[in-house]
Amino acid sequence: MNKDFFAHKASHYERNQRRVTNVDNIAQTIIDHIPLTQTMHLMDFGAGTGLLLERIAPHAGKITAIDVSTSMTAALQNKQDKLACALEIRNINLEREDIAEQFDGIVSSMTLHHIKDVAALLQKLRQLVKTGGFVALADLDQEDGSFHTEDTGVHHFGFERKAIADMATAAGFKDVAVVDASVIKKPQGMFSVFLLVGQC
Repeated sequence: MNKDFFAHKASHYERNQRRVTNVDNIAQTIIDHIPLTQTMHLMDFGAGTGLLLERIAPHAGKITAIDVSTSMTAALQNKQDKLACALEIRNINLEREDIAEQFDGIVSSMTLHHIKDVAALLQKLRQLVKTGGFVALADLDQEDGSFHTEDTGVHHFGFERKAIADMATAAGFKDVAVVDASVIKKPQGMFSVFLLVGQC
């Protein structure tokens, strides 16, 4: 059984203005770099309470939200009627479970550092994206471990950009690029965020 590291956070998760601003920046970077259309069926991997997908929703036809935390997706469920596209929620662990369908694209915000084997996950994501589709995955640049002040299932202190790009290329993505997405200012320092984009 998966531990829900975010159970105690779900009710107040979106009250953190730094978090909301960071997702605003990530969403805008995705919109700037990916030609989204309202015919697309996207996956939001690690969707949480839906901060990212509600910003992407006006540019998509349907979004499937994937997250292991039932407490976080319960908060997302409450937003369903207000979203600008169709929504499907699946509480699954994509590291261990499979999905039969494919998507026009996969977006993600601040989820990769919670994944133990990122290379294996990228290979799985490649199989889940249709030919002509994309991934747009945002996460922390490599840091010293001070970003997280509590245990939320962290496996990586961010990523070195060339290393994550090489993993995406090895997984089969084409035209891989890593671009600046955001900067998070916390009491313990400034933390930069990248967006990894790749085509199928």
